[in-house]
Amino acid sequence: AAFAPARGWTAEESGGRAAGGRLLVISDDFGFALVSLAADEADLLTLAVAPERWGRGVGAALLEAALREAAEGGAATMHLEVAADNLAAISLYRAAGFVETGRRPRYYARGAARIDAMLFARPTG
Repeated sequence: AAFAPARGWTAEESGGRAAGGRLLVISDDFGFALVSLAADEADLLTLAVAPERWGRGVGAALLEAALREAAEGGAATMHLEVAADNLAAISLYRAAGFVETGRRPRYYARGAARIDAMLFARPTG
């Protein structure tokens, strides 16, 4: 539901994203975050919040927990990517101190439209 109208990942796809590293799952009753750890870096693979809880701080709390657990797992930096049209997520990441480090032009498909992927990073500590 958090990714509608797009399809969410299957369990196999989620687990496969952490190939070569460790996968952290941070969850509560209203959402979850998946983080891949490899060496001293973390990648936020996804952050999902139940639509009825959007705008209530659930995403910020999950993101903070993900940063904390990544740091405890030895990661110095967390990276993520987000579609340039996902303004709520971009606002969340910027408020948490993430800075844009690059773009992948026309990375995501939205029907006939192509949307850039924005790359962000920040220290975990």
